[in-house]
Amino acid sequence: MNDAQWMQAAIALGQDARGRTAPNPNVGCVIVADGSEIGQGATQAGGRPHAEAVALAAAGDRARGATAYVTLEPCAHESTRGPACSDLMIAAGIGRLVAALGDPDRRTNGRGFDRLRDAGIAVETGLEAESARRSLAGYLARRTLGRPLVTLKLAMSIDGRIATAHGESKWITGEEARIDAHRERAAADLVVVGSGTYRTDAPKLDVRIAGMEDRSPRRAVLTRTACPDGWTALAAPDAIFALHDVNDLMVEGGAGAASAFLAADLVDRLIVYRAPILIGDGGRGIGDFGLGPLPAAHGRWDLVDERALGIDRREVYERRREQ
Repeated sequence: MNDAQWMQAAIALGQDARGRTAPNPNVGCVIVADGSEIGQGATQAGGRPHAEAVALAAAGDRARGATAYVTLEPCAHESTRGPACSDLMIAAGIGRLVAALGDPDRRTNGRGFDRLRDAGIAVETGLEAESARRSLAGYLARRTLGRPLVTLKLAMSIDGRIATAHGESKWITGEEARIDAHRERAAADLVVVGSGTYRTDAPKLDVRIAGMEDRSPRRAVLTRTACPDGWTALAAPDAIFALHDVNDLMVEGGAGAASAFLAADLVDRLIVYRAPILIGDGGRGIGDFGLGPLPAAHGRWDLVDERALGIDRREVYERRREQ
């Protein structure tokens, strides 16, 4: 395997930890010596231990002179929960570090790389950066935008309906699309529905994939009234700026909730599961969100992935924003 393939393996480890590490980043790390993996790790549930600590513990003394592939710059700040990962790598005698991204956390932000270089460790950055950015997008959004990354999920017919005129909505998409949607849910820290969806459907919002039942996210409802135990009330979309322990947030249910987040321009990622059916008169997936003249609709969304899931189509869009 080459450098890019080892980094892809690290990204896969970090992606699998997504939805479990907030407010810490979901980092992946692979340590390689003489062309073979000697240790791997991902940030553990609750944010500790970090990926590098897990991988170094697995590698043991074999880490001396080895190459570490890590998706995010090793932290440089001290914590009561554990030593800085840059210090751990120096102590372990890592010979080379390959990192996909720098860490925007002001406590690290280049200091980790500098500390490693000062210790004589070769540091290379930028490998598979775009893939790592997508995997760590929730953490990066919270660090740079002050809020979680928001994904809006829509499962609808060709003509954009999420229910029939009689309110029937189970099931518009097929089993493969529903399983994929549960995997997306498992990668979220918090899932949000509108108050109408909450009252009408009483959704569980859990993860119903064998072996992943413990990955169910916390639940919230968009409402100005009180919520039952086990739910969080969000008075408005901009309440997400106060969610300091959430990296990835998914909006799942109701045209009202979808429209509210779109109107606030707080949707960063859009997943559309499109079933090959026509419904006609029925429930809309999205209501009015104040678009204005039609030209304003163009240039806002980039299609970044599409694939078939059984008979359905899955499309993923990212909001185009000024850098």
